[in-house]
Parts: sequence; C-alpha cells; structure tokens
Amino acid sequence: MQQGTSAEVLDTIVTAETPEGILLELRPAGLPARCYAFLIDLLVRLALLYAFEIAALAAGGLGIALTIILVFVLEWFYPVIFELSRWGATPGKRSLGLRVVMDNGLPVTPAASLTRNLLRAADFLPFFYAFAVVSMLLRRDSKRLGDLAAATLVVYQPTPTARIALEEIAPLAPAVALTPRDQAALMALAARATRLTAARVDELAALAAPISGDSGRSGPEVTRRVLGVAQWYLGRR
Repeated sequence: MQQGTSAEVLDTIVTAETPEGILLELRPAGLPARCYAFLIDLLVRLALLYAFEIAALAAGGLGIALTIILVFVLEWFYPVIFELSRWGATPGKRSLGLRVVMDNGLPVTPAASLTRNLLRAADFLPFFYAFAVVSMLLRRDSKRLGDLAAATLVVYQPTPTARIALEEIAPLAPAVALTPRDQAALMALAARATRLTAARVDELAALAAPISGDSGRSGPEVTRRVLGVAQWYLGRR
C-alpha cells in the first residue's frame, strides 16, 4: 500500500477528458522549466524594449511616451498574444517545449489567457512571485494562482513518435511455414504498424519473432525482419 501511495505522489501525469469524451494524458511543466521560460521571455522583452528605445531617442518626449506604452503592452499583453497564437506559448515556453492549455487539454481561450496573466500581480506577492512558487511546489499539476483561476495548465508538448515506413523494409522469406491464420495475424500487424508507436510494434513483433528465425529476441532489427516476412507474403519480393 505504501508503494502505491508513493507512486501516486511521484506521478505528475494528469488526465483530461475532452468534450468528445477522449482521454488525454498531460504532463505539467514544473517550477524549473517555467523559471527558465520566464527568464528567456524576460530577455526577449528587454531586447525589444532596448531596440525600441534606441529608435525612439530622436522623437524626444513622444519617444518617452511611446516607450511607456510599450512597457505596459509587453508586461500585460506579451504573454496573451503568444498564448492565443497557434503555438499556444511565448517564445520562452516554446524554446523549452511547453504550451498553455485549458484543463481539458484544449487550446487556451482569450478569457482564460487574460485571467491567468492579469493575476500574475497576485502571484508576485509578497515578493518576486513567492505565492506562485509556493503554489507550484505544493500542487502535483504545478499550477500557480493564475492557472487555478483560469483553469489552465502549462504542459510539455507531446513529441511525435517515429513511425515505421513499410516501403523501406526489404522482403524476407519466412524461417518457418505459416498457417493461414498466422499469415492473417501477420498481415494485421503490418497494416497497423504505421499507426502504432515504434515501441508497441517492437513488442508485438517480438511475439512473432520465430517466423523470422529470431525466437526469444526483440528490438528494432527483429521488428524489421518480422515485417520483412509480411512484405514477402504480400508478394513484394
């Protein structure tokens, strides 16, 4: 029982159900990643402000007024503009593979983005985002106060998994004769291989390893030989 409790505490994966009833697994970004993203965005904003100030020097008083407006826009609307883009993240978050989504895994809405960013003022209290840090450390989903109010999550972008390209696999004669039923099962595996992750295909191919002379073995090379037998039965010799 104690082991199960420990695993549950350490597991930071959260599940979300879309309106269509699809369950998604989301991996919330922790404090270190979000701090690095914040620092990168801070440098980006400072660079933009510095470049604008150089250009505004010739404008005198008007340049000062425009600089003040730019500071306001960068402070409050810089995150909102990028979060509502197709990337769903500021440049800092994008560089670390993060994005902002709703609790159900859908893209963040304008109202939610505005809410989470306006409440950064509360997260900043009592000094330098102390409330935000405490909240993120205490919650397994690493939400700060703005995320709680807006029902949003900062999560890691899922990385696309490599798929097997059957056209690149050379045909291979079977090491043993297959019954019609075994041939049908092999054809089914080959048909599904392009839609499964490489790890899952390796797992299934290991069950059929004897047909390629690889009994008791597994891995990408075994998978390619098993699928090579499927290519042979498909007549691609």
